[in-house]
Amino acid sequence: MLQFGTRRAFLVSSPAAVEECLTTNDVAFANRPHLMAGKHLGYDYTTLSWSSYGDRWRNLRRIASLELLSAHRLQTLNYIRVEEVRLLAKKVYHKAVVDGVVEMKSMFFELMLNVMMMMIAGKRYYGDSVEEVEEAGRFKEIVMDTFVLMETTNVSDYLPWWKWVGGRELEKKMVALRGKRDGFMQGLLDDHKRKLKVAADGGHVEAGMEEKEEKKKNNLIEVLLVLQEKEPEYYKDEVIKGLMQVLLSAGTDTSSGTMEWMLSLLLNNPEALKKAQAEIDNYVGEDRLIDESDISKLPYLRCIINETMRMYPPGPLVFHESSKDCKVGGYNIPSGTMLLMNLWAMQNDPNNWEDPNKFKPERFEGLDGSRDGYKLMPFGSGRRGCPAENLAMRMVGLTLGTLIQCFQWERTTEEMIDMTEGKGLTMPKATPLIAKCEPRGNMAKLLFQM
Repeated sequence: MLQFGTRRAFLVSSPAAVEECLTTNDVAFANRPHLMAGKHLGYDYTTLSWSSYGDRWRNLRRIASLELLSAHRLQTLNYIRVEEVRLLAKKVYHKAVVDGVVEMKSMFFELMLNVMMMMIAGKRYYGDSVEEVEEAGRFKEIVMDTFVLMETTNVSDYLPWWKWVGGRELEKKMVALRGKRDGFMQGLLDDHKRKLKVAADGGHVEAGMEEKEEKKKNNLIEVLLVLQEKEPEYYKDEVIKGLMQVLLSAGTDTSSGTMEWMLSLLLNNPEALKKAQAEIDNYVGEDRLIDESDISKLPYLRCIINETMRMYPPGPLVFHESSKDCKVGGYNIPSGTMLLMNLWAMQNDPNNWEDPNKFKPERFEGLDGSRDGYKLMPFGSGRRGCPAENLAMRMVGLTLGTLIQCFQWERTTEEMIDMTEGKGLTMPKATPLIAKCEPRGNMAKLLFQM
């Protein structure tokens, strides 16, 4: 048991203890701690990420799982992910031809932001085909402000008196950002409401825009607005805005960070890169690009993804809070105790994994999609497990599969890629990845035609 200022905390870092927390005591630990970020950036602790366990949380979870992130919905929006990944490959191709090297951190981050915003609202804010430049600028500013604030430790979460002795600056920034985020999301909602009303009234969109509007018809905002018309008591604007903000913030730097770690590991382990390329060549061939439907038939690629998330989990520390007294590992845990699950320690523990510091994708061969119980849980587990796991696995598999298939990758020097972790909730790579690449074989022709 630890004491962080006025907060009691219980740290667990073994599969047995985590299993006890998330099975025997799953309801007791189904809450999130109330931190300042949840108050100001989580609509006063009412979003899916911050809401306490109960009817509201169950309803939000149902909406996310059944309406937004179901296999059917993800398949419906598959064309967005394919298009964005191919735009990324095209961008990498042109950078490689001109410069010979590419900086991948920003490319992965912008890819995920474009994918999420295209899925959410049918809008792209990064790249050459941005339509609303001013709106894109506002969005980029909000994104950067959000991640800067979320990476900042708030002392008053643990020492409440701190804000009364000069520690209110962070809260002021959060309040200002809350207004910007809410205004931006409300603008997107109002815009889509107007378009749906025009369509319902039998009106016509601007000349030449019919095909584009048809493609945007199934974005997630419009899915939720249609449901709002049927059940307005469940699908209020605040609920929709909260869900969109959770998807955006939770689905960008986690996946983009995993992509950067994965490519870095492959550059430091070229034999694994060659094995992955051979697997893709044998199954997909050189006449077409990899698709999401291929990923389930590429077991070694999936092993690489699992091994990357074992070594560098996208959420190394997972926070829960006890809603009632309980017992874990013989310890009495009072109600209101913050639970910290140290996934990084658990997934890099030699008691759980042979040679944990070595990159060995083969350790996952034959597990058939299983992650070996609670030894590996990069998306959390139990009631609070990440509902977007399927989306994340599709995106990481499609993106890295495409880059592995299309390009021959090398380090820029003979030195190994620096694998130092940076600061932040999602454990980003401290030094942005820069790599050399060139098109592989017949892939140059496919890339040129895109």
